[in-house]
Amino acid sequence: MEFDFKSILDLVKAFPDEATCIAYLEEMRWNGVIVSPFDETSKVYKCAGAKFKCKNTGKYFNAKVGTIFEDSKIPLIKWYMALYLFSSHKKGISSHQLSRDIDVTQKTAWFMLHRLRFAFNTPAFKKQFDGVVEVDETYVGGKDFNKHEHKRNGKSGRSLDAKAPVFGMKDRKSGNVVAMVVPNVKRETLIPILQNFIMPDSIVITDNFKVYDKLNLLYSHARVNHSAKEYVNGIFHTNGIENFWSHLKRGVDGIYHWVSVTHLQAYVNEYTLRYNTRKFTTSGRFDLVLANVAGRLTYKELTK
Repeated sequence: MEFDFKSILDLVKAFPDEATCIAYLEEMRWNGVIVSPFDETSKVYKCAGAKFKCKNTGKYFNAKVGTIFEDSKIPLIKWYMALYLFSSHKKGISSHQLSRDIDVTQKTAWFMLHRLRFAFNTPAFKKQFDGVVEVDETYVGGKDFNKHEHKRNGKSGRSLDAKAPVFGMKDRKSGNVVAMVVPNVKRETLIPILQNFIMPDSIVITDNFKVYDKLNLLYSHARVNHSAKEYVNGIFHTNGIENFWSHLKRGVDGIYHWVSVTHLQAYVNEYTLRYNTRKFTTSGRFDLVLANVAGRLTYKELTK
């Protein structure tokens, strides 16, 4: 079973009822080899009504159990429409807009979007980078002069009182980006992350931030001196990762306007996957996310 969605109308035609939706979810999750969410080693019996039984535990389940859809009263077709709209909009979609588009409350739409962001955190783009890798950090948060006077702290730039730091790497070979919210931009924080994601024989390109001063002891290290207005030196530049930062910030500012530090990583995951799948078809991106919906995110956990 394979579909090519070129519009929301194609999506609705492909999934006319709940049975079709859940059959497609089964295929995306298990690809014909049913695995019990209660015991991966157990034999599984197929039952009526798209249900299965785990032999070892005696429990019944369907394809939604153990996924972001578990215990949701929202029909799968609305979830699929939400995923289609969310993943196909280049800058994302607000919970207010989604609530109008699929006829749910704003609170429900907000929770649905966060569950989808949870599924956006796919391991497909977290393989180690090699070759030429661009590295940079940015800061996400409101500018001090845009805030109400009683909320201003008089700090800017790299002040963590005003903004949250995000660290990122772009692999030129694959074109993929990895980005994460970090507690600070100290050497002892950033260098271990670099070593985890970048292979030792790689060429690492950074700006002239002092944190990277001893990076040449670990990698072939090239720098561009932004403070001296140097942005390109032959093949050495960080324009690729900076391009991703612009996508992230335009999306956050233009669609969501403000995000809390608590949920910032979820939004970074959202824009990272959207960027890494920029050459995918809409249906290809849809299938990738649907194959990665395993895991639970409860409302209590999300709002604690």
